Amino acid sequence: MRALLVVNPAATTTSARTRDVLIHALASEMKLEVVTTEYRGHARDLGKQAAESKDTELVVALGGDGTVNEVVNGLLHNGPRPESLPGLAVVPGGSTNVFARALGLPNDPVESTGALLDALRTGSRRTVGLGLASGTEGTEDEGVPARWFTFCAGLGFDASVIGRVEQQRERGKRSTHALYVRQMVRQFLDEPNRRHGTITLSRPGEDPVSDLVLSIVCNTSPWTYLGNRPVYASPQASFDTGLDVLGLSKLSTPAMARYATQLLTSTPERGPHGKHAALLHDLTDFTLQSKVPLPFQMDGDHLGLRTSVTFTGVRRALRVIV
Repeated sequence: MRALLVVNPAATTTSARTRDVLIHALASEMKLEVVTTEYRGHARDLGKQAAESKDTELVVALGGDGTVNEVVNGLLHNGPRPESLPGLAVVPGGSTNVFARALGLPNDPVESTGALLDALRTGSRRTVGLGLASGTEGTEDEGVPARWFTFCAGLGFDASVIGRVEQQRERGKRSTHALYVRQMVRQFLDEPNRRHGTITLSRPGEDPVSDLVLSIVCNTSPWTYLGNRPVYASPQASFDTGLDVLGLSKLSTPAMARYATQLLTSTPERGPHGKHAALLHDLTDFTLQSKVPLPFQMDGDHLGLRTSVTFTGVRRALRVIV
């Protein structure tokens, strides 16, 4: 098998020595080309080249969820063709690795490499659904290019938290779960719209859901992890269905404490719930629109401010070795 290994040298949980061991293990089983990313968007360019190549059968992403997202967007540059495009494999190297763990892979990169090699020997694979986010027609964001996401997107509060974390990382802070918690508290204290949300969710043939402060779009479950603890924002979300949405219309201090506790104690059977929580399951097409520009994130990557985003749930979009 001819494969391309895309390596993010800034991956937070792998050293250069560990990466060399993983590369050697993979190269013993396939004809492997190794490329180290050098700039933001490089993994996407490499995925696109692999999709257009007639020889590459597999792309392995060694890095965190951001690296995986870029590779996926490169592979699907011309749309999903799971039977004719190279397959995707993931070796987790980031701080959280939601996509890899949601697929059932070990969070340790060495163990995950072993699981990948076993899957290749046995021909084990699955075809997963993805989310697609694009600018909404007729709005100031309609020219924003469409982009795929593997496990989640968000408009509003959670994207603001991610933006704060990225600012701290640019200042040299390490990406830790404690850093996320601190920035969440600070965002809550500074959040201008926590009592009166500005987001409306619209979908064909249904009444809109309005005045949302927080809107999290899930393509799988769990939504994220705190260490080894899975957090379920939308417990029914699955790679085999459309998209799920958790919307909260109030984030007062008591409401924030209640929903934070529900998230921390969430299970595959029960996530956040209550009078101010909207849970929508298996959506194919919908739009999130805000009265004011809000931060937007996809797969944990802050993408700036948006007033409107149109989402599409695409089933059977990508072939994954797992």
